[in-house]
Amino acid sequence: MTRPEDSRSIRILNAEPRGYSPEARLLLLQWGVLVEKEMSRSTLVSELGNYDVFIVRLAHQIDREIIKAGRRIRVIVTATTGLDHIDVEYAQSQGIAILSLRGEAELLRNINATAEHNWALLLALLRRIVPASVDVQRGEWNRDAFRGHELHGRRMGIVGMGRLGQKVARYGHAFGMELGAYDPSVQERMNGVWYAPALAELLRWSDVLSLHVPLNDTTNGMIGPAELALLPPGAVLVNTSRGELLDETAVVEVLNSGHLAGAALDVIAHERNADRRRNSPLLDYALKHDNLLITPHIGGATHESLARTEIFMAEKLGKFLVSRGLLTPTPQAHA
Repeated sequence: MTRPEDSRSIRILNAEPRGYSPEARLLLLQWGVLVEKEMSRSTLVSELGNYDVFIVRLAHQIDREIIKAGRRIRVIVTATTGLDHIDVEYAQSQGIAILSLRGEAELLRNINATAEHNWALLLALLRRIVPASVDVQRGEWNRDAFRGHELHGRRMGIVGMGRLGQKVARYGHAFGMELGAYDPSVQERMNGVWYAPALAELLRWSDVLSLHVPLNDTTNGMIGPAELALLPPGAVLVNTSRGELLDETAVVEVLNSGHLAGAALDVIAHERNADRRRNSPLLDYALKHDNLLITPHIGGATHESLARTEIFMAEKLGKFLVSRGLLTPTPQAHA
């Protein structure tokens, strides 16, 4: 347990407070003066210079402009594993620390939200749940119009066998699917999973392709026209990782051609930029077709997962502030 040396000297901005964990909020109030305020980008740029700690989720792209505006910022706190929403290199060059969930293996092993959403998307796509529900809301009852497909016996190819890829594979076994994977960095192989020696081989094999890799220079655009063409006719695609992994124009083309039977996505490229997001070829296609299902990056957004990770990050922030001499440990009570 820690306490502020001078709580007024530490100003914390939580720029995405909606639904924030009450327990995490109580911890933050111990570390300093907490301001919870949803802001437009322009307001954030004008006001960020008043704070020492900046807490974000995924609503904003924390680029050089915002980082420069945070003249007092000592640390950016984000309860995410991916950091593509932050210009980490520039922030660190300005002496700003980044606290995230990356590498927190013990905690993340028990966070299931994104893996579960991956299967929610896949089931909704194959069983045509969304259009069937909309049809019922319109007063119809067209049972034969919404025949779907089963998972049992299908071949699922998983790209990336880290924490999420492994969870998805375990669920795949429960559905009676054949499991294959591609991950050149994998150190320990799961039983019951075929490991392809090359991505191209996995693609040729996969009835269902599921992406679980971080966004970096190597993975950006990793699934383009050539890769999509390798998938068997009638395959489906699921992406709960980052939108930039896909060539979105190519995805629309293979959906239009019928080579790809469907896609279920929780992410799209440039999703935090409203203007670029509105021009997404995927969103335009989804307005007119029901074989493309898109959700607004809600994979990790469950009450349970957000509460656990927000509390964890609030505790991590407290330890960081102590390590920098900004907080002092509370003296232990004596018997």
